Amino acid sequence: MSRLPGAADEEARERVGPRGSGSGPEDGPGERSSVLEARAVSKSFRQGPVLLEVLQGAALSVAAGERVAIVGASGSGKTTLLQILGGLDRPSSGQVLVDGRDIHRLTEKERGELRNRALGFVYQFHHLLPEFSALENVAMPLLVRRVPVAEARKSAREILERVGLGQRLEHRPHQLSGGERQRAAVARALVTQPKIILADEPTGNLDGLNAESVFALMLELNRERGTSLVVVTHDTRLADRMERIYEIEKGRLSERLTPPLRRGESCTGT
Repeated sequence: MSRLPGAADEEARERVGPRGSGSGPEDGPGERSSVLEARAVSKSFRQGPVLLEVLQGAALSVAAGERVAIVGASGSGKTTLLQILGGLDRPSSGQVLVDGRDIHRLTEKERGELRNRALGFVYQFHHLLPEFSALENVAMPLLVRRVPVAEARKSAREILERVGLGQRLEHRPHQLSGGERQRAAVARALVTQPKIILADEPTGNLDGLNAESVFALMLELNRERGTSLVVVTHDTRLADRMERIYEIEKGRLSERLTPPLRRGESCTGT
């Protein structure tokens, strides 16, 4: 595959340690700047007389270019946490800092602008607009940003070619395979060059071969663009290929002690 336009030198990126600043393995924890931080995030719902605590004091920090997995049983609160991190849901208490700004203290307009600038979203179901072509779907976030149409289409074309859909630009979602639709969704998330990708079971609706292909693509783009990657997944094989793993159990978020792959190690095997 060809490199993304403007991508930093891959060899230099692969020298960055799991939490380092980028100068090499000797960098200590926390030296890379944080692009996403959750502080004591709690979320509860009232069901009649019962208070259901979905999240209890969740805390995590994601550095620039870092790959993080969030795992847990079905219904454990993984998706709720991801929606709160992305400003799509509000916590009952706590803070979420996106690129240094408390996303839940912003106005709706400011929150939307921050999401468009700093965040990209990939879901289990692609959520492509059925009436638009792949090119139009991918260009949409740039058009929302008021990028000129010609420039938006050029950027969309480049990223679609990068993910292997250069021959499918004018195809609508129903004309694409499941794997192709998810690749288009990844392209749409990346076209704005966000600092963070939040992915909710991005391969959960794909067969094994397509799941591997899409996830390998996300990891490759993470390395090339330095975009942080936060993935909610039930697939431990995928989670183990991230730099760090958090687990939610009974509403509490904790980091696993066993370190997964370091940046620069092979992440294309199963």
